[in-house]
Amino acid sequence: MKYSFLIKKITPFLIAILFFSSCASKKDIVYYQNIDGLSSQGKQNSYEIKIQADDLLMIVVSAEDHESAVPFNFNSGSNSGVVASSNLIQTYYLVDAAGTIDFPVLGKIKVSGLSKSDVIIMFKEKLAKYIKNPSINFRIMNFKVSLQGEVIAPGTFSISSERITLIEALALAKDLTIYGRRDNILIIREIDGVKSYNRVDITKADFMNSPFYYLSQNDVVYVEPNRNRVNAAAVSPNTGMIVSITSMLITVITFIISVTK
Repeated sequence: MKYSFLIKKITPFLIAILFFSSCASKKDIVYYQNIDGLSSQGKQNSYEIKIQADDLLMIVVSAEDHESAVPFNFNSGSNSGVVASSNLIQTYYLVDAAGTIDFPVLGKIKVSGLSKSDVIIMFKEKLAKYIKNPSINFRIMNFKVSLQGEVIAPGTFSISSERITLIEALALAKDLTIYGRRDNILIIREIDGVKSYNRVDITKADFMNSPFYYLSQNDVVYVEPNRNRVNAAAVSPNTGMIVSITSMLITVITFIISVTK
């Protein structure tokens, strides 16, 4: 009778250990939990990335009069390169530490801190006295973001589009693991040499109105482990030992009961 009582006491303890190591509540896992309460006519997030130092820019000038645009598509400067693809000459410019590029004919031009639309407008204004109705093809060629922590496939990802959302970036990393904190995702962003550290809660749908819904080039996204992961990492050796010893004790006690009946 005493042995049966002991087994009844030990078994729930073992089950509790196993349950504690694997439990997770719905509110910690589900995304966009309050989306039904948001207005479908909410304000539009029109975030536009800004040019930064070390960005590699493709700037191609064209015009109806092709010859008039040629001088603006070649540069022998050390911070530029020319790549021929089919019949299109693509000229790349590396933004230096001062935020400038060395552009043919126009010379040094400050571009850091400007958006794509700002740069295009500025170039059209500067080129207007040389070219009639100039057209500017502009892209950032080395746009990338990095994802770390509790994601399935961490890494650095090159982005071919003009911009990327946080959700799209997480999808590139094959989503969060079950142990990732959805309510406290860290986004590290550097602008003009100054880093900022920002927290985003993707369990609340209104994060889509956040300035960090769209990522900037070179953003680092870090997903913290939740407390289950932290606890498991801290106690996993001891937990394994406890489970083994408990299992062995149950086996021994069961054997003794069967022999002494």
